[in-house]
Amino acid sequence: MDIESLLTRNSQNFPQQPAVIFQDKSISFEQLKNTVFKLANGLASLGIKSQDKVGIYLPNWPEYIYSYLALFCLGATVVPLDFMFTEEEMATCLNHSEAKYVIAKAKDIGVFKKLKEDVKTIKDIVLITDKIEGFRYFDDLIKHSDSEFKTRDIKDDDLSLILYTSGTTGRPKGIMLTYKHLDACPAAIGHFVDITNNDTMICALPFSHIAGLMYIQIGVYFSNKFILMERFNPLEFLKNVQKYKVTCFYLVPSMYYAILHLKEFEKFNLSSIRWVDVFGAPNNPEILRRFHQYCPHAYFLNGWGLTETYGPCVITPMSSEKLESVGKPAPWVDIKVVDDSGKTLPTGQIGEIIVRSWVVMKGYYKDEDETKKVMRNGWFYTGDLGRFDKEGFLYILGRKKEMIKVSGEIVYTGEVESVIARHPLVKEVAVVGVSDNLRGEVVKAVVVLQPEAALKEEDIRYFSKEHLAHFKVPHIVEFRQELPKNRVGKVDKTQLK
Repeated sequence: MDIESLLTRNSQNFPQQPAVIFQDKSISFEQLKNTVFKLANGLASLGIKSQDKVGIYLPNWPEYIYSYLALFCLGATVVPLDFMFTEEEMATCLNHSEAKYVIAKAKDIGVFKKLKEDVKTIKDIVLITDKIEGFRYFDDLIKHSDSEFKTRDIKDDDLSLILYTSGTTGRPKGIMLTYKHLDACPAAIGHFVDITNNDTMICALPFSHIAGLMYIQIGVYFSNKFILMERFNPLEFLKNVQKYKVTCFYLVPSMYYAILHLKEFEKFNLSSIRWVDVFGAPNNPEILRRFHQYCPHAYFLNGWGLTETYGPCVITPMSSEKLESVGKPAPWVDIKVVDDSGKTLPTGQIGEIIVRSWVVMKGYYKDEDETKKVMRNGWFYTGDLGRFDKEGFLYILGRKKEMIKVSGEIVYTGEVESVIARHPLVKEVAVVGVSDNLRGEVVKAVVVLQPEAALKEEDIRYFSKEHLAHFKVPHIVEFRQELPKNRVGKVDKTQLK
């Protein structure tokens, strides 16, 4: 994906068209190109060159977009950091990646003064919003730089990203993606959905996550605008959809649930929506069908992929109504469902999903052992459980490590969650396994009820018994006000357990 050429093309073809709208302020394609090229030249003047590791620690602001694109123009390796990371988590990832530079918003300047001491590889820190002695100032790099950019020689196998799946302070896992991998997102979008220069998207996902970055790529590649939200708020999301006549977007299941459970939901005009996609976790198809009632002319899609496969490599066809499935693989992606020995399982049987394609990551940074565990004989072992049906549609049943063994019987958490979520008084549910002296493990359901609803443990068990075998029925039911979630909105089952 040639970022420089795409920015130049968009600036020539659609100079005044909005590329990004943030807090009701529009950034045109011409402004985007000029700002990115100026920033790229400014960063180059600091000494940033091809394959230098550069951390980005920013909220979902336009500066994050400029930083990504400028660094890609230079052929640098971007290390996106979640803006919710603590100082310790930041230092761990920056040390592990051997970052030389950081572009950041200072919550506390003391943190960054200490970061300079704790991360020995850091040469410079660029701050936005604050001009502080001892640090570079973001706006100055743009202000004092030329908008004419000299092309860099970037190779397909050069590292574009090191993405950390968490800010763990133990053994961080950095996913290595190359500049060739940047082609994966536009290839998938172009194959699975129809998107044009006239479309308007809306991004409420963090740019530190691959799904957030994909919004930037889609906008640049397909020359369409997107509405940028600093964080997801269901009411503000719907206001933006209506105000800007948003035509397409993708979210994780919990975000759809939050939108649907707003009291004001039915008052909004969603007729502009052409397609929406849900990804990131097994979903409740009944929830999506309810959403569909309010935008009946839109296509509802499911998608599946991991950061290690650079986003979606499976999406339901736009003509499909199989909302229970995540769809069919892209033509350039080989997928198999295998047993523990790696043997391919027959259609309908559940096993681990493995992937072979150019979209699969290069490996985990400085971690050959972990890479060898998941990369075997050219196949990436995803850790996700699934099955194919006779028509070649793939179904996701959860993570292999979340599989529960009750007296030797296998329970898939996604199956149990899907059943309980059908109860009309249940807002959200997460299922985990807990130790049991008699059975080894038992099923525990953590349930969030609809506002003002009242249920007892036995109500959930009775409802489950109508749809599930006895060993899959939750042995323990806990009611909570909310489920713990990570920054992308997925339920954090590690924290839950």
